This record gives sequence, C-alpha cells and structure tokens, in this order.
Amino acid sequence: MTRYVDEDLRGAEFRECDLTGARLIGVVMQDAVIDGLVTNLVVNGVDVTEYVEAELDRRHPVRVLIRSEDPADLREAARQLRAGWAATIERIRRTPGIERRSVNDEWSAVQTLRHLVFVHDSWFRRCCLGSTEQFTPMGIGPTVEPYRGAHGLDLSLDPSLDEIVSVRDAQAAELEAWLDEVTAVQLAARAPVPDDDVWPPYARGRSVRQCLGTVLDETFEHHRFCVRDLDLIEAQDAE
Repeated sequence: MTRYVDEDLRGAEFRECDLTGARLIGVVMQDAVIDGLVTNLVVNGVDVTEYVEAELDRRHPVRVLIRSEDPADLREAARQLRAGWAATIERIRRTPGIERRSVNDEWSAVQTLRHLVFVHDSWFRRCCLGSTEQFTPMGIGPTVEPYRGAHGLDLSLDPSLDEIVSVRDAQAAELEAWLDEVTAVQLAARAPVPDDDVWPPYARGRSVRQCLGTVLDETFEHHRFCVRDLDLIEAQDAE
C-alpha cells in the first residue's frame, strides 16, 4: 500500500479511486467532502456509517423503498423517483442553458439524463427483460473500451433537453408498466442477461431484483448529484 508521510495534500482530488482499507492517521481534515460507496468508515474510533445511512434515509425516504423486496414498494419508489426528476427538469427549464453547465468536472444535467437513458437500456432492458436490442443512440455509457461507444451508442449526438426528456419519459413508463405486473418470484429469479459481450459484463449470475436495484439506485443517486450541482451553479450565479 502506498504511504504518504508528512505530505501536503491540501486541495487534492481523488476521483473514481478505490480507497478500500485506506488509513488516515494523525491527519488534519477540514472542509473535506467524501461522496461515494462508503461502508465501515471509522472516524476517531467511531464507525459513522450507520449515522450517515440513517441521515440519508431521513432526508430521502425513497431510499428505504428502493431497498425493499416488496414489488409494491418498488413500484412506489419508481413513481417517486420519476416525480423527483420531473420537478428538477421543471427547475432546469426556468433557467435556459443551465442544463449544459457543469461544476467540478461533473456531468451536466443533460449528460446525466443521457447516462440514465443508457442505464435503463443496459440494466433494465438487457438484464431484467433479456433484450438484445441496440441501445438508444443518445445514451452515455462507461468510458472504458470497448463499451464506451458500443452497441448502438453514438457519441457524436448532441440531443436537446426536450429530446432526452421524451426518451426518459418513455423509459419510465416502460419500467412502471413492468413493475405493475412483476411478482416477488420473478424478481428473485436469475436475471436473463444475454450471453454476449455487451455492457454490463458482470451482471450475469445476479437476480432480476439486483439488476432492478441498480436501475433505481442510479436514478436516485444521479438525481441527487444533479440537484447538488444545480444548487452550486445557482449559488455561483447569485454571488
């Protein structure tokens, strides 16, 4: 493991890094931000993970529904996520152009929505329905090859907000219609992931419920990120 001793790391940014098992001893950490998959985080001898998770559940009750095994709860989760995104899109429309602005090298709102187009095609249609159809061209997938521009994705596209929202509305309706009929037995079944080299390659062996969980989690987390960045942009504009 790399050791940093008496280093000045003020302002350092760790993006898409695996810090599992990292130990920060005798450090000064002020005004720090940690955002990601965090478990078993011990701060000054206290495991703060449960505190953080409980506070996130308090702020975002839909998280509890997303973790449920009950199809009725999952249907309600999908409905709430769709309503949350609809409200945010209306917020975006009140400030034309904000949908293409980004902060701190994060995705813009347009890019985020395009990524969710890809998430639906890959994790829902492929993994929950077993579809082998090409992905929606406007989607934005992983940056790694050979998946970055594969299976129908067209990185040259620059769709408008209205075009993206139209696709997302259709996808949300498709998901909700499926959830209206799905049973607990179907959710527990092995995901019908096609046997080919298309994203996501690591979904084979998972259950339908696990793949659906990725769809709902991505929809929630990217909405949280989008709202966070809109707040930052509006705060900057107000200065």
